[in-house]
Amino acid sequence: VSFVSLDIERCDLESRINNTTHHTDQNGLDRLIVRRGLPFTITLHLRSGSQHNSNLCLSTGPLPKEQSGTKSTFSLTDSASKTAWSASTTSPPGNVVSLSVSSPPDVPIGLYSLTLDQGQKVKLGEFVLLFNPWCAKDAVYMEEERDRQEYVLSQAGLIYKGTTKRIKASPWTFGQFEPGMLDICLKLLDENPKYSSDADADCSGRRNPVYVTRVISAMINSNDDKGVLVGNWSGDYDDGVRPSHWTDSVAILHQWADNCCQRVRYGQCWVFAAVACTVSRALGIPCRVVTNFGSAHDTNSNLLIEFLYDEDGNDISDDSVWNFHVWVDNWMARPDLDAGYDGWQASDPTPQEKSEGVFCCGPVPLKAIKEGELNLKYDAPFVFAEVNADVVEYVKLTNGRMVKMGGSSMDVGHFISTKAVGSDERHDITHLYKHPEGSLQEREVYERAKHHNDLQQKGQEPGLKVKIKVSPDMDIGADFDVFAVIANNTEADKTCRVMFYARIVSYDGKPGANCGFIEDLTMEVPTGKGQRLPLRLEYVDYGDTIKSDRLIQLVLIVIESSPREFHKAKRTIVLENPDIAIKLLGEPRVNQKLSAQISLENPLPEPLQNCFFSVMGAGLTDGKILIQNVGTVGPKQEAKYTVEFTPTSIGSRTLTVDFDSDKLSNIKGYLNIEIKE
Repeated sequence: VSFVSLDIERCDLESRINNTTHHTDQNGLDRLIVRRGLPFTITLHLRSGSQHNSNLCLSTGPLPKEQSGTKSTFSLTDSASKTAWSASTTSPPGNVVSLSVSSPPDVPIGLYSLTLDQGQKVKLGEFVLLFNPWCAKDAVYMEEERDRQEYVLSQAGLIYKGTTKRIKASPWTFGQFEPGMLDICLKLLDENPKYSSDADADCSGRRNPVYVTRVISAMINSNDDKGVLVGNWSGDYDDGVRPSHWTDSVAILHQWADNCCQRVRYGQCWVFAAVACTVSRALGIPCRVVTNFGSAHDTNSNLLIEFLYDEDGNDISDDSVWNFHVWVDNWMARPDLDAGYDGWQASDPTPQEKSEGVFCCGPVPLKAIKEGELNLKYDAPFVFAEVNADVVEYVKLTNGRMVKMGGSSMDVGHFISTKAVGSDERHDITHLYKHPEGSLQEREVYERAKHHNDLQQKGQEPGLKVKIKVSPDMDIGADFDVFAVIANNTEADKTCRVMFYARIVSYDGKPGANCGFIEDLTMEVPTGKGQRLPLRLEYVDYGDTIKSDRLIQLVLIVIESSPREFHKAKRTIVLENPDIAIKLLGEPRVNQKLSAQISLENPLPEPLQNCFFSVMGAGLTDGKILIQNVGTVGPKQEAKYTVEFTPTSIGSRTLTVDFDSDKLSNIKGYLNIEIKE
């Protein structure tokens, strides 16, 4: 088939029209960024021409090959194809040829080169091809537009932390469309070890969101490679940034890329997950950040968390249960598995255990976790244990004998949370990870529990019962009481030895300094009665050692004298932060200066030194973090900052604020702003 040999004056990649059609316009309109499975148009402006064959060549990666799917050559006169690259042409009036280029929905993503071959090759330009959640044939297709708006296009979100009793939302700027982000995310793929060992196989693998998600999980942490973040749970962050100080992925990814892929110090689980979410959304894979409260870390893969204590209550075990742990869910089809496992897949970039020799985890279908299908790819046993492991507790006596102190199938996997679609509400997705209370599976667990005696009618189990109750107001800087409660649901009076203590703890369960203690108190508990023992926690005792997580672990150990039985209760509390007040001064309009008044009251009974506000917002602060030193703030005094910024795009935007000081840090606030024309 013949066609005019094209003497090209210039090529217009029509990035403004194409990017808008392909939902990539938030990346900007100055370069072509398109999604696979959807045609895009380019315009060739000609000087002259003669009859001759012309072919279009598309390639990605350093060693493109037809058989790898990283290179394709085809005639301009081909009609559009749904299974291979193709281009159809039209010739409007004048020396113009319009090409409609169609990509299959399963080709590799990445940076492509576009060349015209007429015997002599002419490079027309470059473009980026992304996954396409709008294309029904793409493996990442999402049916609902509101879901795509949230999980692909939203640049701001909420991450949940705290404890099951006190869940707190913290704002985060993903910023996947901020300047430079897409190129950095593509660079991250090129820095992975699989690319170094076999670049063409790696680029070919980028057709598959399962493969790409696994690469992202490995590259967000730096344990095996030139990955982005160093994990640090020690409390010593002097040679880097404290994990709780980060409020956005943009600063982290820029720091990594601008410093020749040097590891960024430091991250913890929510930072790893948030950066993974940014990279996933930037590449077109729908993603959400997920928090699991009471999250188990099973080190020996037996689906059992085995806690071992000495007689003084010291934890001497390897397994752990974190107060919370954060990972991501990615949305995709799983043609590599049997039918029924498409949809949300759990993936965890926090380095905990190795998978196929590398610190990464997932993706594994949520349905596989819920149904206990632990033979499915990838890392199903580990994720299952995180949300569903049983807990068994033992005391190791001084004579070496092991005494079972307790256990539960109910301690792990609660309030699994993510931000709701289109609102700032918390969406509980526990039911997607595990069966609900009262289901057949839960009943089977229940039937194996110990038998009830006559006290069952009162809703009480027989025996000595211990628990910890707390005050409603536990603000940072305040003094308050917590309570040990001992109930005697037996027919005999009980003499008990009681130990009740409080200690600082980090969110991953590692204990710190003690901040309250009642030791070896002997207490009489009459039959059918209860005793309530207060423990006073004072700021003077916890203030100097509490970490930025603001977590205090309460441990109650009760030993019956006859028969000699051990009982234990444990509870972690999170102290409430003061709120950051954010008030807009003026009408929010695009490209017009806007001010916001920010304030925070110091709740501590002592001054705060080196007080800083950090302010960031995609489309608001020009990709920068605005920092203001407000110096020293006395007790009950306010730290204040009036920030000025110029919104650069219309629509809903989120201004996030972080407050930092010597004694009070990790204080977050945010304000949603609707920018008008």
